[in-house]
Amino acid sequence: MESKNYYEDLSHIRQMMERSSRFISLSGLSGVFAGLTALFGAGYVYFLFEKNGIDYLYGERNIYSHGLVQQLFWTAVVTLVVAVAFGYIFTAQKSKKKGLKIWDSTTKRLLFNFAVPLFAGGVFCLALQYHHLFVFIAPATLIFYGLALVNASKYTLTDVQYLGYLEILLGLISLFFLGWGLVFWAIGFGVLHIVYGLIMHKKYK
Repeated sequence: MESKNYYEDLSHIRQMMERSSRFISLSGLSGVFAGLTALFGAGYVYFLFEKNGIDYLYGERNIYSHGLVQQLFWTAVVTLVVAVAFGYIFTAQKSKKKGLKIWDSTTKRLLFNFAVPLFAGGVFCLALQYHHLFVFIAPATLIFYGLALVNASKYTLTDVQYLGYLEILLGLISLFFLGWGLVFWAIGFGVLHIVYGLIMHKKYK
């Protein structure tokens, strides 16, 4: 009986240490909705290409006007904001159900480690846009996003690290297929997020 209580105490202590060192309230549904948002954004971008007389899937290098570039930029910003909003809503709901704080020292460390590579990638992509090197933007976003996930994964679930590796790999592959960035972007931010979210939801629900 005492031995049983001893192991239960150890298990309880381990769970408390896990909670204090890792952010474990990430919701799989947030990944699903982030992926759906990304696919919607990619679909809208394709619509913009068609509207501007660009046959994107034909595979040729295209010249984008300044106005179209601005539309693409704001589409990306809106897609990001909506995806983050979904992530916060579902994660907050999961935290509330588990009785955990969504904002603590672990969350701050997680966000900082996630933000550093992401900020560097954002500046890098702005530089690519400034120099009209548009074909490299999609690969760069995938690579830096993957690095951000890997860097932040030590403060959350290990599954995030695997998603980061896949995003980096996809970004590196897309560097050899310039001109197809939208397709790779849709796979990385859309399909991978949906698959990851479904797995997470089933595994940690």
